[in-house]
Amino acid sequence: MSEMEVEVLRVGAQGDGLAAGGLFVPYGLPGEIIAGRRDKDRLVEPRVLKASPERVAPACTHFGLCGGCLLQHWEAAAYQAWKRGLVVDAVSRERVEVEVAPLVDAHGEGRRRAIFHARQLGRRTVVGFAERKSHAMVPVTECPVLSPALDQALPVARAVAEALAEMKKPLDLHVTATESGLDLDVRGSGPLSPMILMDLAALADRFDLARLTRHGEMVVQRRLPFLPMGLARVELPPASFLQATAAGEALLAQAVGEGVEGARSVADLFCGVGTFALRLASHARVRGYESNETAITALLKAIRGTQGLKSVEGEVRDLFRRPLMAQELEKFEAVVIDPPRQGAEAQARELARSKVERLVYVSCSAQTFARDARLLIDGGFRLERVTPYDQFRYSPHVELVGHFHR
Repeated sequence: MSEMEVEVLRVGAQGDGLAAGGLFVPYGLPGEIIAGRRDKDRLVEPRVLKASPERVAPACTHFGLCGGCLLQHWEAAAYQAWKRGLVVDAVSRERVEVEVAPLVDAHGEGRRRAIFHARQLGRRTVVGFAERKSHAMVPVTECPVLSPALDQALPVARAVAEALAEMKKPLDLHVTATESGLDLDVRGSGPLSPMILMDLAALADRFDLARLTRHGEMVVQRRLPFLPMGLARVELPPASFLQATAAGEALLAQAVGEGVEGARSVADLFCGVGTFALRLASHARVRGYESNETAITALLKAIRGTQGLKSVEGEVRDLFRRPLMAQELEKFEAVVIDPPRQGAEAQARELARSKVERLVYVSCSAQTFARDARLLIDGGFRLERVTPYDQFRYSPHVELVGHFHR
């Protein structure tokens, strides 16, 4: 197909430039003239003929190949306005009228957890991230969005992948920075021989890992991997879900605390290991609900080892299949909900039917938040404010907190 030239009209919700006719232009910025060949709905092999004044030098040498960061080449103010606009557009589509606050930078020192992929290409072990919209691997030598606490994450991931190379298995290596050192969980290897287990234990010593596990099963633990949450100290389950950055967790927790201030009893839905529950428990009775049993176990263990907290309870419950019913919610003065990306439609319907006066909704998807907000508003809640947070710098992913009152 012959080459064509297009003008980028705007940046779409997934981070691609958009030209007339709905043509996606990878890495295109508004106002740029880009040449390339059309392949279905995408411009391939793009070349910038006229660059935007907002185009800047990317922070990473792998930019344009690695699929992790899409917008390193866009100057900060324009990028931040676009990211806030993702939330504005999402709530507008659901006819939700609310003032969206300016985007809050929640990057801090950088991301404190990463998942590296490892593949065997012949005799070569490749460790890195996937290309965008592809299973092809990009071997990486740096990742500037990671926290300094993960400086050794890539070297240790590479060493572990090389130790497992003879198994020729595609691996995912989950690395988390904790207060006591790096915590690494290996996924995809299958059962390991005693000799390989000894090799991995030696690598844990060499890189001073806190813990090394395989699919959550212990290989070696040299120190308990933990993070402070409020007054508590949480021993993390392997590959545990956490907010992406420490700064993001602190900012979201502050917003949650402000939203339920003065409440004497709080339900924390999708509570995880206690990111919000353990902080709220300094001032209120809290009951957390979470489908992941190991997360609830970690939460309850943290509570038992902490002085100065109010009553805290935890229940293993799948809130998608068994949302808290309106009658069950009556005993709580406030509710915090932090569902995964698909939102919590069934639970939102029960909240809308309930008599709960205050609700703080933490979301990692503006689209599903807006859908659930519509249900809550139709049920009598008033959405007072929405604040977006940028934990995933250079990406289309945006966190937000919505404060609801009756």
